[in-house]
Amino acid sequence: MATPPFEMEGLDHLVIRCVDLEAMTHFYCDLLGCTIDRHNKEFDLLQLRAGRQLIDLVTVDGVLGRKGGAAPGPEGRNLDHFAIRIDRFDDAALHAYIAEHKIEIVEEGPRYGADGTGPSVYLRDPEGNIVELKGPSDTTK
Repeated sequence: MATPPFEMEGLDHLVIRCVDLEAMTHFYCDLLGCTIDRHNKEFDLLQLRAGRQLIDLVTVDGVLGRKGGAAPGPEGRNLDHFAIRIDRFDDAALHAYIAEHKIEIVEEGPRYGADGTGPSVYLRDPEGNIVELKGPSDTTK
């Protein structure tokens, strides 16, 4: 069995595609107790604080939401990706591990997550789902 060059610390954030951002914000904030952490208008991304983690909402017709195809339903996905927080981000070791196991890299670079901005790499699982490996933050919010 392969041993990755990091230890998983848990989920960092989930990204949910939505049609009605106002209704989703009401549900997650007013009914479930999340708070608005950040609104990145450039990417049509509303980030809600859910304890130590984030729930990100993107509209289906926004910059990020369009990547998922049709609106949530039988023909379109609702979850854009999920992020797994890892304890360290050794770029060389991580890329060697990914290449050795022939895992597809979708994109990579610094991203904002529950603990601030840090390195990340987006991978595609065997079913086509996007999984982000999110390293420690370089900065805090």
